[in-house]
Amino acid sequence: MFRLTEYMHQLVAPTPPRKRRGSGPVKPVVIWNLTRRCNLKCRHCYTVSADVDFPGELSPQQAMQTLEDLGRFRVPALILSGGEPLDRRDLFDIATRARDLVRVLALSTNGTKIHGDTADRVADIGFDYVGISIDGIGATNDWFRGVDGAFDAALRGVRALKKRGVRVGLRFCLTEGTQHHLPDLLKLCDDEGVDKFYLSHLVYAGRGDKNRGEDAAHARSRHALDLLIDRAWQAASGGAPLDIVTGNNDADAGYLLHWAARHFDADRVANLRAHLAAWGGNSSGLGVANIDFLGKVHPDTYWSDYTVGNVKQTPFSRLWTGDDPMLATLRTRPRPLKGRCGACALRDVCGGNTRIRALQLTGDPWAEDPACYLTNEEIGVDAADRLQTTPFRGKRHDPQHRFF
Repeated sequence: MFRLTEYMHQLVAPTPPRKRRGSGPVKPVVIWNLTRRCNLKCRHCYTVSADVDFPGELSPQQAMQTLEDLGRFRVPALILSGGEPLDRRDLFDIATRARDLVRVLALSTNGTKIHGDTADRVADIGFDYVGISIDGIGATNDWFRGVDGAFDAALRGVRALKKRGVRVGLRFCLTEGTQHHLPDLLKLCDDEGVDKFYLSHLVYAGRGDKNRGEDAAHARSRHALDLLIDRAWQAASGGAPLDIVTGNNDADAGYLLHWAARHFDADRVANLRAHLAAWGGNSSGLGVANIDFLGKVHPDTYWSDYTVGNVKQTPFSRLWTGDDPMLATLRTRPRPLKGRCGACALRDVCGGNTRIRALQLTGDPWAEDPACYLTNEEIGVDAADRLQTTPFRGKRHDPQHRFF
């Protein structure tokens, strides 16, 4: 996750970059897909969820055992997700216990079921943050999410939580079919007193892979970042507060760096770059982890074809600190990147971007990311230095690929 507003503040009031303390494995933010059931049918759903019961979900006892292990391991944050997590009957039991075990607890939901007693219970748990997905205004959202009335129901959820004093964010997936609503969604945040706005670039996983042809063109991504940077600057320089973050395209960090170079002196730009390098960009397998509804552990939520192990047999803490070869390579800096990513002068800032897109298109997780919208000039790559061409957006590669 790229915390745009946070880094914008570094241009207003610079501070020394933070250094990692201690030794041993990084404790990851864990995104836990508690269920695959969902009442919506979103075009970008990475879990290919549906409004049916799926076999094999963790039992309440197994979920609690996993939760206790996460607490002992001292993960810094836990995000309860789905499917739609409110479709899991023991969600509130899990969340109540999690509140005692983790420092930061968040809920990732489509928001359509948050009203009345359910809104009261969500508020009573004490979630630090509830993220609600809205992908356009009105009919656009309903088309993207596959159910008529989804927009109105999600907005009702936003209002119910804000009324109860819960910190709420909107999550928006940028595609060709939704990009024109970005200004309207930023205005909606202002009108409704939303605390956070999260722009997610499309990832080719689940239905997002099937619909990868709807991915936003590079020019759209650049325009979206222009809007977000302008808004983040307004907030950082004393305007209307809104915490803006982006995800799944770490080229956003490089884009901000170039914007800063056009507007600030060299010292401030150098300090910003030091902060971005300390962050390191893509954190799959290092600072972020996923547990899916079956208990399988993945480097992040989009790596469903690669499993580290299953918490039904082995505690998460042991899996994450074991000797899995893919985790070891993902944690390598620099990663063994190829093509534009391998030759990029900003790879210390973005970490090679989202590896799963390259994997889905080529079968090679270290190939260049086709969604990087920065030009060769911006990343310091001469055309003659490129090691491979950009993968085409064709038929998905055989999922039984070899990683090495």
